[in-house]
Amino acid sequence: MTTVTTQPKITWEKLPDDFPLPDDPVDNIDQPTLAAALSDSLEQTGRLQETMLVATNYGVCARLDGKIVVKAPDWMYVPRINVSQEIVRRSYTPHLQGDIPGIVIEFLSDTEGSEYSSKPTYPPGKWYFYEQVLRVPQYGIFEPEEGVLEMYQLNDAGHYVLQPPQQNRYWVEALGLFLGVWQGRKGNRQGYWLRWWDESGQLVPWGVELVEQERLRVQALIEQLRAAGIEPEV
Repeated sequence: MTTVTTQPKITWEKLPDDFPLPDDPVDNIDQPTLAAALSDSLEQTGRLQETMLVATNYGVCARLDGKIVVKAPDWMYVPRINVSQEIVRRSYTPHLQGDIPGIVIEFLSDTEGSEYSSKPTYPPGKWYFYEQVLRVPQYGIFEPEEGVLEMYQLNDAGHYVLQPPQQNRYWVEALGLFLGVWQGRKGNRQGYWLRWWDESGQLVPWGVELVEQERLRVQALIEQLRAAGIEPEV
């Protein structure tokens, strides 16, 4: 016997102000750090505008057959919102308040299979929500311990298919950047990170790297002046 699952009626309404949002702890202490690093380089290099939305562990809302569904991606990017940042401080409703996310990313957690859940019944799984409800063009799942990134692209049939990498990176259309895995240290964490590269293959720097680049530039200038017999004022 074949079971047919009917597509729910989807509506886009503002989340009621008194709706209790989940306040669950993150599954892994590294998740906020990894997410913040993704936003850091975009912000420090001037790639974020007031009309865009970048959020971490933040509620994205829809109603399925009249029932409120809220999912909180570990990281997401929305190309354009049509309301002020203040209005979407608590949650975000696509179509009503702006574009659908251009990309969502989940960091693989100890909750086995939750990032891959295509459960269509209420409450739906993450995969189903991103693919069939929001129809997010790209969905990334990152396993930080081994540094494995899976990137899925929404195809013409409306289903996610595994996206092949280009030199171990993935083109993210919404941002006009490549996303890939980088190994190294930031702050007190040594390990694998998700990072951005531009079209020319240049790594998009974090704020701390920009500071170091400026320090080295100033130091090189000081050395040039001293070589010319000029003692700079520092």
